[in-house]
This record gives sequence, C-alpha cells and structure tokens, in this order.
Amino acid sequence: MAVRLKTRWNLKDKERTIQETAGALAFNSWRIGLNMLLNLENEGFQTDTQLHRLEVIKEIMAFLIHVLDRIAYERMDDEERARFVTALARKIADYVQDNARDFAGPGDHRSPFIERLNERMDGYAEFAFSDFEPSFQMTRYFGDRMAATLGERQRQWVATQMIDIEVPAAMKSLRRAVDSLLPASEGREADG
Repeated sequence: MAVRLKTRWNLKDKERTIQETAGALAFNSWRIGLNMLLNLENEGFQTDTQLHRLEVIKEIMAFLIHVLDRIAYERMDDEERARFVTALARKIADYVQDNARDFAGPGDHRSPFIERLNERMDGYAEFAFSDFEPSFQMTRYFGDRMAATLGERQRQWVATQMIDIEVPAAMKSLRRAVDSLLPASEGREADG
C-alpha cells in the first residue's frame, strides 16, 4: 500500500532552510512509520496498548533517522548534515512527546527516545548502506530490534517481515520524499 507523502513544496521557487527540509522529512518519516505499524498489525503482529504501538514507532523512527543521516552524508557537507539530523531528530522527538503525553500523561518522553536513537545510530553505523539500500545486516539488525519491541510471541517472523516486505516498501516511499525534498548535489561520494 502506497503512503501518501508530502513530496512538493507549496511555493516551489522559495529557498528552503535545513530545518524546513528536516521538518518535511520528519513528517514523511512519521507517516511511513505509521503505515509500517499498520501493515504489521494487518499481518497479525500484535501490539497490546497505544504505548506499545508508540514503542514500535519509536524503533521505526530510529531506523529511518539513521537512513536519512546516511543519505544526508552523501548530499550535504558535515555542518549541514549535523544541523539537518539534529532538526530531524528534534522534530520526531516532538511527535513522540506529543503522542506519549496523550497515552501516558505528562512527563519527559523525549529524552528516552533520544537515548534510544543515539544507541541505534551507533548500532546501525556498523552496517553498509548505499543508494537507498540498507545492507542485509542492517535490515536484520532493525528486524531484531523490532522483534524485541514487539515481544517474544512474534520474534520468529518479524525480522523476515521487515527484511522481505516492510523495509523495501519504506525505502521506496522514503526515496520519493527525499528525491523531491532533498535533491542530490555534487556532494561527496557514497562510501557505504
């Protein structure tokens, strides 16, 4: 199922800031994550509560932020990339905060997400990524994180679902959004 994404700016000729681009890609990433969660549930992978669903989405967001960081590495200089990834992570942390507050009440819901994100960024950094294609090892690592988040009952099949179906679909949607919102430049050569 195709995800409806923001792939065009309303005012086409206006120059966009890195924060605006990060905000648009954060919105699209959140939509891709919600779609992935819905697909998992439609395939029989069970989430028990709204907070459990949010934990699944947080794991998906950590993966997608890392993927966008890899893409930014190829399209931006180091300073732009740092600003972009920071803005992206902050915007998604805002989404996490707003949703967690709705389900769990007031409190700091951003910090635990940022801690998870930092752990995952380190974990995913060990694996290759090239031209919108996470390596099998990266996708497997993501599948294992999803299995741990979804729980023991679903551990056997979720990694296969991620590798065969969910990640390829997410990468296709993400590519559409990135190619229109974050055009490739004469940046650095990809090195995995």
